Amino acid sequence: MDGLAQAVERLGQVLEDSGIPRMAARVFAYILAEDRDRYTAAELAEGLSVSPAAISGAVRYLTQTRLVVRERRPSGRGDLYRIVDGDVWGTITRARIPILDHYVASLDEAVALLDSDSRGRARLVETRDFFAFTRREMADLTERWEEYRARQR
Repeated sequence: MDGLAQAVERLGQVLEDSGIPRMAARVFAYILAEDRDRYTAAELAEGLSVSPAAISGAVRYLTQTRLVVRERRPSGRGDLYRIVDGDVWGTITRARIPILDHYVASLDEAVALLDSDSRGRARLVETRDFFAFTRREMADLTERWEEYRARQR
């Protein structure tokens, strides 16, 4: 097994252990570790030695979770997949902030529906407060990351 394949398998396993579906984890690891900027589904399938059908579900997951960007090929035939340009993890983290906003808003609505003295309501309030806190911290974290990244260059 060559270095790229080993790196993809190791990172893919870590991503899978953190909750990303196996094939999506492998595809994301491949896109991170391989040198090209953009990939067709056929190139991903060939690079990972898997079927195109396996790639289809993986890239669907990765685009829905904003880990990978899908764009049209200039020829108009088929799609290309890539990670976001430049600051991959900062961009991914910033893309999660609106999701946390949605959690907080949904939890606010759910809290309003329950009796003020119910245990379930108390758990939802705690959950809402956690996501509100996490959202604020993520926004601060991305700003600190940008400053750190600028200093490293």
